[in-house]
Amino acid sequence: MELRQLSYFVAVADELHFGRAAERLHIVQSAVSQQIRRLERELGAALFDRSPRHVRLTGAGERLLPEARAVLLAADRARAAVARRPALRLGTGSGLGAHLDRMLAAHAELAPDTDVELVDVPADERLLRVRDGRLDAALLRFGAAGPDPEAGLRTVPVWSEPLVAVVPARHPLAAGPDLDVADLAGLPLALTGRRNHPALVDLVVGACHDAGFEPVPASVSGPLQNILAVIGTGTRALWTVAYAAHARVLHSPRVAFVPFKAPGLALTTGLVLPAGAPDPALELLRKACSSRSACSSRPTSDDHES
Repeated sequence: MELRQLSYFVAVADELHFGRAAERLHIVQSAVSQQIRRLERELGAALFDRSPRHVRLTGAGERLLPEARAVLLAADRARAAVARRPALRLGTGSGLGAHLDRMLAAHAELAPDTDVELVDVPADERLLRVRDGRLDAALLRFGAAGPDPEAGLRTVPVWSEPLVAVVPARHPLAAGPDLDVADLAGLPLALTGRRNHPALVDLVVGACHDAGFEPVPASVSGPLQNILAVIGTGTRALWTVAYAAHARVLHSPRVAFVPFKAPGLALTTGLVLPAGAPDPALELLRKACSSRSACSSRPTSDDHES
């Protein structure tokens, strides 16, 4: 019994006409009739009651029809399973920008037969999903102290992202060429909520404490672009931070992006992986993240999200 024979049988059973079945299958009618006769001989039963006026299923044909459909459906599923490319589920957040683009390009070169499916979820949810297997890996930012140890997980640093201060373009600090965190003590700080990006907030607030002052929170919130718009109005002298690579592509003439003096402020992006024996597919993903192209400091589209 061949799949072709079952396919012809189902077509004739649907059309109840050998000629129409042949048209549907894009073959000649004689080929359909020949394969149906072979199938009947193999099964030892007539499947169709043929007469000059009509074609009807016999009792054997009626019993075979649902089974034939099931076999053909299973064959289609088998073909799809073989054709489907394997995919790694990677947890991400907004703001990874060109870093992510370059990592995906590097991975495509290292593992051309494996896709990467991006899943955008909050940082804590990424960790949870890697731990329980709903994600294969995740990208996560953390400060100089490194990521908090997580049971069943390991984190591999893959690239570093320096921060710059953002101040009104007309403010004296905008003249640069760089500044100390202490220089910002007199300005309110507009920063995302800690729940959105704990590593960023802890890094900046901690730097303020190290510089000897408690930052005064500004009554401004929302995406970075909104904060930049408020800073740019100049009606209130505020400051925030942005990733240096992002600053190079932002067109905001009313604000200035001023580097911090060495050693400066920076966050590290790490690839969170399941603990245990390395998986070859995930090792290729790690190599893609750590490649020179993925670690390039060319502009990204980062924002305040983790």
